[in-house]
Amino acid sequence: MVVLDFSAVLAEWPLLLRGVAATVVLTALAAVAGMALGVACAWARTWGPKGLGAVVSAYVELIRNTPFIVQLFFIFFGLPGLGVRLTPEWASVLAMVINLGAYAAEIVRAGIEATPRGQVEAGLSLAMSRLQVFMRVVLPPALSRVWPAMVSQIIIVMLGSAVCGQIAAQELSYYANLIQSRNFRAFEAYIVATAIYLALAIGLRQLLRWAGPRFLFGR
Repeated sequence: MVVLDFSAVLAEWPLLLRGVAATVVLTALAAVAGMALGVACAWARTWGPKGLGAVVSAYVELIRNTPFIVQLFFIFFGLPGLGVRLTPEWASVLAMVINLGAYAAEIVRAGIEATPRGQVEAGLSLAMSRLQVFMRVVLPPALSRVWPAMVSQIIIVMLGSAVCGQIAAQELSYYANLIQSRNFRAFEAYIVATAIYLALAIGLRQLLRWAGPRFLFGR
């Protein structure tokens, strides 16, 4: 009969708290930078020069069709061969930003392409520059249309940060593995980690649903 003992895991709450904090920081940095990258790439594919659009398309296809862990390993283990050495945490942030940027680019592009042509023409007729039309007329309603999909993608990236423990980034899964290696309560340790990831995902979804209309695209 299996007897669960969560006390041995919960006694290591300082480590769990440190892992949660690291996961939140990684996600926050990746979400802000990844969304900015995604918007820039979406602009390049829809409003930018054809040459730039082709480069961005290649980047998007490359990232969306390769595993995140391979991208992470390439950055952490491959870039040192080119003389670029990153800490596990910064390598994790960079990998998460690059990954989210590619998916966000396609999400935002879908919203941009759904913008009625008449709105664009109206903005141009008011002597607004193309950049002003994009930032003030096209982008806000585009983000409003695709925000649920964007929220889901950010949560996926947050959950994917668990892979970063494979390069010794000290986030939640790293500490869950450390705890179970100390007390051999692997089942309990990963149940607790799962519950924390679930709570983080639900909390992040609610936060982004609240923040999007207030800070990114208006009510």
